[in-house]
Amino acid sequence: MKNTALTHIHEALGAKLVSFAGYNMPVSYEGINTEHETVRNGVGVFDVSHMGEFLIAGENALALIQKVTSNDASKLEIGDAQYSCFPNGKGGIVDDLICYKIKEDTYLLVVNASNIEKDWNWISSHNKDINAEMKDLSEGYSLLAIQGPKAIEAMQSLTSVNLSEIKFYTFKIAAFAGIENIIISATGYTGSGGFEIYCKNEDAAQVWKKVFEAGNDFGIKPIGLAARDTLRLEMGYCLYGNDIDDTTSPLEAGLGWITKFTKDFINSDALAKQKEHGLERKLVGFELDERGIPRQGYDIVDGNGNSIGNVTSGTMSPSLKKGIGMGYVPKTLSKSGSKIYIQVRKKAIPATVVKLPFYKG
Repeated sequence: MKNTALTHIHEALGAKLVSFAGYNMPVSYEGINTEHETVRNGVGVFDVSHMGEFLIAGENALALIQKVTSNDASKLEIGDAQYSCFPNGKGGIVDDLICYKIKEDTYLLVVNASNIEKDWNWISSHNKDINAEMKDLSEGYSLLAIQGPKAIEAMQSLTSVNLSEIKFYTFKIAAFAGIENIIISATGYTGSGGFEIYCKNEDAAQVWKKVFEAGNDFGIKPIGLAARDTLRLEMGYCLYGNDIDDTTSPLEAGLGWITKFTKDFINSDALAKQKEHGLERKLVGFELDERGIPRQGYDIVDGNGNSIGNVTSGTMSPSLKKGIGMGYVPKTLSKSGSKIYIQVRKKAIPATVVKLPFYKG
């Protein structure tokens, strides 16, 4: 089991630690609902240093990224970030990722912790003829997600960069918390604003300490991965391994907006045909009409009790105080207002398909 550079701090804070993607990670500190609320209304900090970082560089860097990702990285200016995915050649998704343009011919790809080796091997297998420079930086870097509506105000004293001017999905490389060359990225997985801070492992403890000192007057708190999951689900953000995987197409998952047919990429022809012919199933969000909690793996059934799909993610929404979830259903039942049923043990609980996100802010 691997530790992050901050595991000793989480232990000292009394965090409940669990094994996640081979790492010892804090799942909660004082309870999911409290932590969830902190991020929605104030500011909280997640240690997400288990994520993977690959540097792709050289004159062929863009060619490789264009081939293996679905979005159009040629549109990126230096300082831009872009959400994308790796199509797998069989209609599914290898992983989703964020691509950062660090400088001309230099990109940082941030991938999911559980897929680091798989993604590295996949990209490498398509780099044989392209020969871009590739470096796996995952073991040397830490990542803090400072999230919530008070994040800008709470963190401004730590940098000379005007944080309010860093637009969503852009970033600056600057001094932060007394450390040079920190990536300050206006990205996150919560829907409540804030930043993701990339630093070297040896600087992580200092950054953590300074972040909590600066945020003290704003009620800053450490937040675990359990609240990260409820926050992202309220926004309808996909989680790899649940809502998207090797069997789900980006179009079915509602990720047509990151699937650009203006360029050639792996499996683009097949995905273009799928778009042309129309989808048979779609990922939808739903709210339970009665009390209950939909869980991953529960059957989704129609009015006659026939199984039509299953829940890919589900929870009791801390913000909405009702059961919410996502799952794939036939296209005919994918419109907002459609009625479906979630099989919770022996009871089929009625649910309504809703437009995402669940949480409107």
